[in-house]
Amino acid sequence: MVDHADGPILALDLGTTTGWALRTPDGHIASGTVSFRPSRYDGGGMRYLRFKAWLDQIEAQARGISAVHFEEVRRHAGTDAAHIYGGFLATLTAWCETHTIAYQGVPVGTIKRHITGKGNADKAAVTAAVRAHGFVPADDNEADAIAILIWATETEGGVR
Repeated sequence: MVDHADGPILALDLGTTTGWALRTPDGHIASGTVSFRPSRYDGGGMRYLRFKAWLDQIEAQARGISAVHFEEVRRHAGTDAAHIYGGFLATLTAWCETHTIAYQGVPVGTIKRHITGKGNADKAAVTAAVRAHGFVPADDNEADAIAILIWATETEGGVR
């Protein structure tokens, strides 16, 4: 479980297009997506180096991050997706450990159940539920990140 310590909270939907949502201590929420699609000239590890640099930038802009929550995926559509997710997960957890930031994976079903009431809700239902909370996500990646942030703030990150 994660102790938020009243600092900024970052929620991530990890992937080539990563959805993110950041809640500041005053309750302001910013969100969006960022692409880590490699160019044809990039080596295999460049997307992860760009991801780490992006994390550094977000932390600097937020003046620190107290906790990171991310979607914990157990099944992937294919081998490439699993490898890419694993690379982002390794980069994120190592980055959090280096910066002494608490982190927690949240199962997909837990997020969906919290935001929609159904653990097997589809992407459209999650997006609609996030919109019902007053957000306007650009795509399902951003909607997932916002849903994770809503779960983290409403359940205190699972801490009871």
